[in-house]
Amino acid sequence: MEFTHQLKNQILIIEATGDLLGLQNDVKVLEYINNDLDENINKCIIDISNINYMNSSGLSMLIRILTKMRNRGGDLVLVNPSESVNKLLVITKLNAIFGITKSVAEAEDILRK
Repeated sequence: MEFTHQLKNQILIIEATGDLLGLQNDVKVLEYINNDLDENINKCIIDISNINYMNSSGLSMLIRILTKMRNRGGDLVLVNPSESVNKLLVITKLNAIFGITKSVAEAEDILRK
């Protein structure tokens, strides 16, 4: 997986591409959130529209980010999962845990409320 990140209006926006497998590259996202991200940032959007495949390690990474944001009093929203990733979220019932939207703009609106 490759990712880019930006801060916009106190919201961390991550755009991920490739496969979310929980490998070393994926762990860089967690390292960034744990070590480099300001403790006051508690809202995160992850655009996973370009993630083709995700395994349990990838799900674990998303759950860890969600937990970190909620422990800070915020939340995490996933944007536009592919059909295969959405099926995985439904099978694992994580679609009920994560906020899921069709666009980054919609996710920003949800997190601002």
